[in-house]
Amino acid sequence: QVQLVESGGGLVQSGGSLRLSCAASGDSIRNYDVGWFRQAPGKDREFVGVVRRAGTGGRIVYSDSVKDRFAISRDNAKNVVYLQMDSLKPEDTGIYYCAADQRLILSSLGMGEQYDYWGQGTQVTVSS
Repeated sequence: QVQLVESGGGLVQSGGSLRLSCAASGDSIRNYDVGWFRQAPGKDREFVGVVRRAGTGGRIVYSDSVKDRFAISRDNAKNVVYLQMDSLKPEDTGIYYCAADQRLILSSLGMGEQYDYWGQGTQVTVSS
């Protein structure tokens, strides 16, 4: 069973950058699909992107709203997955969560309810 801890959130001006980290313990993160989700106040949780587990080709999928601005990477040696966020906009504000699962299929990568393990979240605030 894996435990996840996010860090790296904060306050940034529009157009700025942040890098979030999702540190795993208890198991090797390379064996998990790791997704990033966010939730803005008063809104539903939104899929941001996912990096696939070892053995599935390491494919990375992004939502259309962040594609070309955000990048997910993983450092298996450090057991960490990163979310690099560039060209941030006020609408990117929210609590960002990482989540992991070992049994996702391609059609369920964007479905938060399919992920078994979640971190506590980190707040990202983008000022205009």
